[in-house]
Amino acid sequence: MSTPRRRGKAPSERGSDLNDPPKVVKAAAIKRSASENTSRRRVLLLAALALVFTYFYLRSDPVSPTESGHGLKMPESPVTTSALYNDSDIFEVVDLPGRGKGLIAIRDIEQGERIITEKPTFVAPEQITGSPAEFVAKLLREANPADREAVLSLSYVNFPKDLDPETNPDEVALAIFQTNAVAITNGVGIFPRMARLNHGCSSAFNAVYTWREKEGVLVVHALKKINKGEEILTTYTNTRQPRDDRRKMMEENYGFTCNCSVCALPGSESEASDKRLVAISETYDRFAAWGPKNITGREAIEIARTIWRIEDEEGYLSERGRLAADVAYVAAAHCDATATRQWAELSVEWYGYELGRDSEQVREMANVAVKPQSHPGWGSREKLEVGGPML
Repeated sequence: MSTPRRRGKAPSERGSDLNDPPKVVKAAAIKRSASENTSRRRVLLLAALALVFTYFYLRSDPVSPTESGHGLKMPESPVTTSALYNDSDIFEVVDLPGRGKGLIAIRDIEQGERIITEKPTFVAPEQITGSPAEFVAKLLREANPADREAVLSLSYVNFPKDLDPETNPDEVALAIFQTNAVAITNGVGIFPRMARLNHGCSSAFNAVYTWREKEGVLVVHALKKINKGEEILTTYTNTRQPRDDRRKMMEENYGFTCNCSVCALPGSESEASDKRLVAISETYDRFAAWGPKNITGREAIEIARTIWRIEDEEGYLSERGRLAADVAYVAAAHCDATATRQWAELSVEWYGYELGRDSEQVREMANVAVKPQSHPGWGSREKLEVGGPML
């Protein structure tokens, strides 16, 4: 069986984030209502689709598509609309024994380098009327033939066990969509090129994807340097949790047991990794306490430094641009210009790796680094020297 893909939301960072308190701060402010998880990873697409596809989520044995395409296959076309530029000199799609297909780097990929730029084959709205299977199948039939072919080659899980894939092509289309789609702004899109990325936990994944609303594309960047011959991995979910919890989630939602380099660690090393990951999540919760003024600005900065240090120990490099931007907000709120500039500069660096140096978030934080007083949160708390990264 091919390795199933994601139902995860791309970590798209909206350009208006500077106008609001940091996300972890906002989360803390409403934590009593339990309406928002302070975890920084985006929610699974399963949640985004729950209202639409609930009655189609039938537990079953995974089914892989056959070469016939289940009746939806069309003649091949050499032209596709999904891929925006030639990435054939960066990676190749290969068969991985026991794991389906995956992307392997055919040259060294530098940290922050863009790997994939892709338009969705089609986008479904968050809510529809009528049969989801018929709706998705219709969108797929209307797609470019080559793009349709690419989508139909993807694997899927949770196909109704009482149905025959050969005689139910619409249900196949829905199963592929559910397994591989990504939540974007005001909808859910499918990106067959990016869908070939397999999953890794914690320090195992080396690439991240994000949706750029203004450009209408999904981009994938190298979170760290990826050596020639190495598999390019992303993460399907929040991996700042113990191995047993991560594996359970993967098994329930994607039909496979994760054996990435982190999940495959021997007992004592795995336990140490679990402790670090739990500590990171708990420390984020402590940092969020700045929002309702339960900790001081100086305490918030020290907690952020602790998060960074534990992440270094774990090798967990994701979301650092957002973390540094959040801390820059704290520094700006307390009118500490030096600290605001330093954290903004750090945010520019890490946003550049994850989202691209041409991203809106990099531009925003670069402006703050030049003029800290321009930050929308400037002066919203008492004046206080809170301190810079000191990492």
